[in-house]
Amino acid sequence: MGTLENAFAEIEKNDRVCPQPMKWNELWEMLPNKRRKAAGWEPSLPLILATWWDTPILSRKLRLSEHLEWASQHGSLDMVYTFLTNLKEEDWYHEE
Repeated sequence: MGTLENAFAEIEKNDRVCPQPMKWNELWEMLPNKRRKAAGWEPSLPLILATWWDTPILSRKLRLSEHLEWASQHGSLDMVYTFLTNLKEEDWYHEE
């Protein structure tokens, strides 16, 4: 069973920052109750498009944390946790 504590431990293994763009988008698509909010989305979109290479590591980690907290608040943490634990190491972006 996925808990927020377990999910955060999983994403911090092996100097991980966030899933690679395609995998991170898959994770975001799993999140329930997404909605348009002004010019953006709630929860915020993953940082995967044109800004990917220029986005600071801390910003990526914070955005992924937002997604995990959203999953927890909306009853989908188990599904997201399972997704994260099934990612291969090469599916993750790592600190350099």
